[in-house]
Amino acid sequence: MGDLQVSQWRRYGHDRLYVNLPEGRSVAWFDRRTGELRVLDEGYRDGVLEVLRPHLLPGTTARSGTDRPDPASSGATPGAPVPVPAPVGAPPVAGPGRPPPGAGARGPGADLAANRPGEALRRKLDELLPGPLDRVLAVLLGKRSSAYSWRRGLAGERRVGADLEGFAAAGWRVLHSVPLAGDVDIDHLLIGPAGVFTVNTKFHRGARIWVGDEAVKIGRDSYPYVRRSRAEARRAGEILTRACGFAVEARPVLAFVGADRLTVVPSLRDVHVLLRRELPRLTRLPSVWRPETVEAVHACARNPRTWPGG
Repeated sequence: MGDLQVSQWRRYGHDRLYVNLPEGRSVAWFDRRTGELRVLDEGYRDGVLEVLRPHLLPGTTARSGTDRPDPASSGATPGAPVPVPAPVGAPPVAGPGRPPPGAGARGPGADLAANRPGEALRRKLDELLPGPLDRVLAVLLGKRSSAYSWRRGLAGERRVGADLEGFAAAGWRVLHSVPLAGDVDIDHLLIGPAGVFTVNTKFHRGARIWVGDEAVKIGRDSYPYVRRSRAEARRAGEILTRACGFAVEARPVLAFVGADRLTVVPSLRDVHVLLRRELPRLTRLPSVWRPETVEAVHACARNPRTWPGG
């Protein structure tokens, strides 16, 4: 426990002391304005109390990380998780985005960081999976089963998800299959120094794709991918702004998998349209956030209570 370090964090109206492990992961924080102490990892409770003893007020009670703070006293948005920033200049945490022990179960206390790429599509496939007779009839009739498009989409999300997880060393975090409402989910939510991006993955093998200001054309077919991506990002930004307590802008990304050619009109500036191999461009965008802000937004985003579909 002697390796615990205390660092001060003052931003967005907060004045907190964070107790961190040597690699930078926060295990507790103490709000100096409200006197609230939040223990994020129960395994370090005794050590946290020891290193914070000089700062604690008489009668201070240490609450667990799964409890919600009192919005009136902490300044948090009702129902929103509390940001967990890392100290300024801390190196990336080993295994970023990994859920804490016991996470991954559905329901209260679940952690969206446990979601695998394509999690929502996989659940739909489980429901749509045809029986043996249906598969035989589909082959004989030369028809694709209703699950075909879902399988193709799942393959695309898994590939893009794996690519995005590779950005962790550069200080990025990613969540997959983030629920919005009903059957709608965000394929990938990318959070990093350049901000927040909602990544919408589309698998079109061998296609020649034209992307305009409002729609996408593939052959003779038109798809509302651009409009939907904008709406998805706008909704995500609104939700995260309420949860984090400061302005969070989410920018839309359309990521195409398997396409042969991609043409984007020059006038489309508010949506990033990329082939899968071009995704690393996002990591080279200008930085707008310091590491502690990235961690704060990620902490809010991974809590299912943040999202209306969680």
